[in-house]
Amino acid sequence: MDRELFVILKEWQKKEEHLPLLLRGARQVGKSYLIEYFGASCFENIVSINFEESPEYKACFETLKPEQIITKIEVMSQQKIVAGKTLLFLDEIQGCTNAIMALRYFKENWPQLHVIGAGSLLEFALREKGISVPVGRVQYLYLRQLSFREYLKATGNIPLLEFLQQATIFSGVPAAIHAQALQLVRDYMIIGGMPMVVSSYIKNKDLQESQAYQTLILRTYGDDFAKYAVTVRHKYLQQVYNRTPGLVGQQIKYAHISPDMDSRYLKEAIADLSKAGVIMPIYSTSGAGLPFETHTNAKKFKLLFLDIGLLTRAMKLEMELLFAKDLMLLNRGAVAEQFVGQELLAYQNPYDEPRLYYWSREEKSSVAEVDYLINVGSTIVPIEVKAGKTGTLKSLHILMKEKQLPLGVRISTRPLEKHDNILSIPFYMIDQLDRLVR
Repeated sequence: MDRELFVILKEWQKKEEHLPLLLRGARQVGKSYLIEYFGASCFENIVSINFEESPEYKACFETLKPEQIITKIEVMSQQKIVAGKTLLFLDEIQGCTNAIMALRYFKENWPQLHVIGAGSLLEFALREKGISVPVGRVQYLYLRQLSFREYLKATGNIPLLEFLQQATIFSGVPAAIHAQALQLVRDYMIIGGMPMVVSSYIKNKDLQESQAYQTLILRTYGDDFAKYAVTVRHKYLQQVYNRTPGLVGQQIKYAHISPDMDSRYLKEAIADLSKAGVIMPIYSTSGAGLPFETHTNAKKFKLLFLDIGLLTRAMKLEMELLFAKDLMLLNRGAVAEQFVGQELLAYQNPYDEPRLYYWSREEKSSVAEVDYLINVGSTIVPIEVKAGKTGTLKSLHILMKEKQLPLGVRISTRPLEKHDNILSIPFYMIDQLDRLVR
C-alpha cells in the first residue's frame, strides 16, 4: 500500500548532499516494506541486510571504514554496491550497534552512497552498549502507522478524499457524505493504521482476523521489552505499556501506573517507550509563545498509545464502537482524543521528532483544559476535542481570551462550519486543518 513518506524518500534520493537516513518508528508500522519498495522502485538494485535474520553480517562492521565494510558486504551478499545506483538498507539496525556508529563514516568518507538504517527500540540497544547516534552526520526520519488519509487511499476511498481536500467552510460537506465519512472514522477506530491489520481487513473483511493480528502485535511489543531491556527495567516498561491504554486522556500520575513501583524508573520507562514510538507524551504548555518547548512543564503530561486500533483491542472496545450511537463518548472521550492526537502527529514534518502539547490551568476558582495546542506558521491554534454533538467550549474561550488568540478549533462529529472565531472541523478532515485555518 502507498505511504506518503515515499515522496520524502524520493526527494532525499535526488539531493546531491544527502545524509545517511535512520528511519525511526515502532515495530510493525511498515518501515521495512517501505524501504524495500523504495529501493526496488528507485534504484538499479537494493542490498538489504537484516541483522536479526542474518546476524552473520555483523562481522562486516568490525571495522568502521566504509570501503572495507562495503567490500565484505559485496562478498557475502554476492551483489555489487555502486554509489548513486545502489541503496544499502541496514534493517533492524539496533541489532548491530557498530552499524549505527558506521553511519557517520559513510557521510564523511563515502557521501555519494545512499544508506538507510531502520530499527525500533534503538534506545534500548544503545543504552546497553553505552553509545549514542552520531549527531549531525545522520538524519532521522519518522514513520508512524497509516494515517486516516492513508487509510482512505488504501481502502479505495480516493474520490471521497479528493472531495474533502476541496471542501471549504463556504461549500460545506453534504449530509450524506458527512455520514459516510464518519462511518469510515468509526471503522478506522476499530481497525487502526497498522499496515498488517489494514491489509488483512482489506483482503478478507474479517474483523476477527484483524483482531487476531492486533493481539499478535500487542504481544510482540512485550516480547521486545524482554529482549532488549535488562531484567530490572523490563517490569517497568511492561507496566507502563500495559497501563497506558486505560490512561489516555488523563493527566499522568505515577501512582496511576503503579502505586508500588519506584517513580524514577517509571519515568525512565515512559521516556524510553516514547522514543521508541510505542507511546506519545502530550506535555502541558502555558501557551505563552513559540516554540512551545520553552513554556512546557515536563512534570505535567498525558499519554497517547501507539495506534487507535491497538488501543481499542487492548481495551476490548470493538463491540461498543460497532454499536455505540455516539462513538466519541467511548471511554470518557479518550478514544476521540487518541484519534485526534495521532492524526495531528501524522501530518507533522517527518524529519522532526514528534511532539504534542496541551494547555491546562488549575486554580481554586476554576479548572480549565484545552486538549491540544498546535502552531500554524507563527500562529498558535488551540484545539478542543468535543465528544458528542453538544458540549460547551468554556476552556477554549478562556484560553483564547487570556492569550488573545484569534481563532479556536473544535474537532467533533459536527459538520465543517465556522461561527465567529470558532472553526468546527469534523474528525475526518484533520489532515486539512492547516489549509482551513489559513
